Amino acid sequence: MYTVPEQVITTHKENVDTFLEFAGITATAAEKLIDLNLRTAKAAFADAMKSTKALSEVKDTQELAGFQTTLAQPVAEKYATYLKTTYGLATETQAELTRLFEQKFAEFNKNMVSALDKAVRNAPAGSDVAVAAVKSAMAAANQAYDAISKATKQVTEVTEATIAAATNAPAKKKAA
Repeated sequence: MYTVPEQVITTHKENVDTFLEFAGITATAAEKLIDLNLRTAKAAFADAMKSTKALSEVKDTQELAGFQTTLAQPVAEKYATYLKTTYGLATETQAELTRLFEQKFAEFNKNMVSALDKAVRNAPAGSDVAVAAVKSAMAAANQAYDAISKATKQVTEVTEATIAAATNAPAKKKAA
């Protein structure tokens, strides 16, 4: 009937699994970001080579002014695209980590309620006040978590709208 070692071993295995899942999510995100940065660096180098070649063929100041104008717009658009892609990767990773956290939080709550129910059955008479206090604290913690989760989602939505507006601005200027 002494099950604490089994519970400790089970909890330890769950914690290791959670850590490995967290590490997998962050490693995948890092891999995607590194890939994006390498592709961006290669493209920037190729663009720099083209620009250098084109600059060496400029013959007068009017061509130079035109060259500067044609060079600035694509750079701004590529930078906006890079920022949007980077933000997309961060948002994707945040969503995966949030899903993991919410899943583990729900499991923790379920386990706490189960443990509390077992404790109530085995509790001595008169311990109702302590049990009620623990249940109240858990309810308050859940409400706080829900409020923080909602606020985080709202901030994310506002940030996404701002990023979308900022990255669409160069396209609107180009169309005008």
